[in-house]
Amino acid sequence: MALVGMPVGWFAPEYRFLSEAWRDMVKLLEPYTTRSNATEHRIELVTGGVVEMWSLDSGNAGRSRKYARAIVDEAAMVPGLMQVWTDAIRPTLTDLRGDAWFMSTPKGRNDFWQLYTYGMDPLREDWQCWQMPTSTNPFIDSDELEAAKRELPEQSYQQEYEARFLEGGAVFTKIKEAAIAKHQGYAQDGHSSHPKHRYVIGVDWGKYEDYSVFAVIDTTTRELCHLDRSNRIDYVVQIERLKELCQRFQVGQIVAEGNGQETTIELMQRANLPVQPFTMTHHAKHDLIEALRLGFQNGKLKIIPDPVLMAELQAFEATRLPSQGIRFAAPPGYHDDCVMALALAWDAAKDDTVVKFERRR
Repeated sequence: MALVGMPVGWFAPEYRFLSEAWRDMVKLLEPYTTRSNATEHRIELVTGGVVEMWSLDSGNAGRSRKYARAIVDEAAMVPGLMQVWTDAIRPTLTDLRGDAWFMSTPKGRNDFWQLYTYGMDPLREDWQCWQMPTSTNPFIDSDELEAAKRELPEQSYQQEYEARFLEGGAVFTKIKEAAIAKHQGYAQDGHSSHPKHRYVIGVDWGKYEDYSVFAVIDTTTRELCHLDRSNRIDYVVQIERLKELCQRFQVGQIVAEGNGQETTIELMQRANLPVQPFTMTHHAKHDLIEALRLGFQNGKLKIIPDPVLMAELQAFEATRLPSQGIRFAAPPGYHDDCVMALALAWDAAKDDTVVKFERRR
């Protein structure tokens, strides 16, 4: 970008990372450099382009600048990355409609992980993500990789060489093993023992910042088979979408979040939708999440491999409260709308499965 005459900002977590990148940048751009200032970490090029490099251990890094591209190196190591991005770096891209690159080795499920999940979200069309293990680098000898794999702990190798985001203290396990269900667009005909599949829908409401999610579970096969996710849509329109979904799957029950949704629940009832409001108290949510956790752990629940859902499940965490209780929620800045819709649907689906089993005895 700088070689075509545009300004570029390079950001590093702290000075020791910046100094090494500065030396490499000076050497790389030397043939095109007209002026270089080591104190300001600024390089001016013959094209009119500029590269400015900043250490993010200063709260004022990049402020008041205008960049066509911002590059954050070792982004996973930046404390408070989301706030740095929204308060300092993102405003520098507005004037020139610039873009941003976040590059890093993963360090658990932190702010860098959250930005990575943006790239998997089809509703965030201006974000993309890539995961490139060391083996994709043609300059690294395969023998060296094999040696590292033998010598390092498995988790260290997975993070440092395979670029994996490790789960840490996540609530749900066996998520990838469960992600083998097939997407269904309509109700499925069965066979002699199950003439027609049965379906339930879990609903977690959102309108602006959060998302509304409709999770459809086929209780006959115990599979999440359809996920409808949207935001910034009027509730009346959302209910029409839900009504259409019920018709396609001939849904027998909808379990919908009821807290603060009295008007929405009433609209659903007027539309003759088979809604059952769910009051989300602390204890009710605890039981809901525990049931979903066991569904994954025991292999009873299968899900479609939706990237947004899987990212939410992997990030969802349990926090010990001062009262010694457990709080289940997404980390600050994350969403859990898909998780909660799935949990509500599973609450109905697992009971529906038991009833059918008892009737067959």
